[in-house]
Amino acid sequence: MISSPFFPPNSSWDAAYERELQTFQDIGDTGEIWFGEESMVRIIRWLEKHKVPLDSSVLDIGTGNGVLLVELAKSGYMNLTGIDYSPSAIQLSEKVREKEGMPNIKLKVEDFLAPSAELSGFDICIDKGTFDAISLNPSDAVGKRKLYVGSLYRVLKPEGFFLITSCNWTKEELLNEFREGKQLNRALCQRFEILEELPTPKFCFGGRIGNSVTALVFQRKKVRPSILDKLD
Repeated sequence: MISSPFFPPNSSWDAAYERELQTFQDIGDTGEIWFGEESMVRIIRWLEKHKVPLDSSVLDIGTGNGVLLVELAKSGYMNLTGIDYSPSAIQLSEKVREKEGMPNIKLKVEDFLAPSAELSGFDICIDKGTFDAISLNPSDAVGKRKLYVGSLYRVLKPEGFFLITSCNWTKEELLNEFREGKQLNRALCQRFEILEELPTPKFCFGGRIGNSVTALVFQRKKVRPSILDKLD
């Protein structure tokens, strides 16, 4: 994992969204679109390519200004929920929802590391930068990543899809976190499998070609209870 200039310290998220909320109220600017508009296009194209039903339940983890949900709604998706632990972010996304005339988008203040009981049963979960931000938390980042993966397993339906976009993690590192389970307890090992790596912009440095952003699609495996679950 590499550090990133894209994310403010955890303590300043509310302040950042308060500034964006004020800016939106002043001039109507929705604020930053993490990873740019192409990241939203990439997600929507994948959903359309795989003919994901328009009534599928979709959760945007760390929705921020809610612009991704608005674009999904414009593409015909009807069962959309966005969560963010920052009340200011949810206030901003509510304003954006109102401006765009999308009253059916559901928005909630939620800490994904300790989700409420009603946050469950989603067909699709999407993360554009939230796992990155959690990974940069100076207080027990490893423990918080474990909580994240556990929460994802609880809120995503068996055989549901998880689309993650990251600028901090390589493909191999994300596979280790979500598929191989080396950072997890045994009850969660091998419960997500990689389906696809989505194309992202490339760069060349020192004669080597790499990606500035990683975008992967995982599927929650339908795993039967085992003796390992009971032991943990």
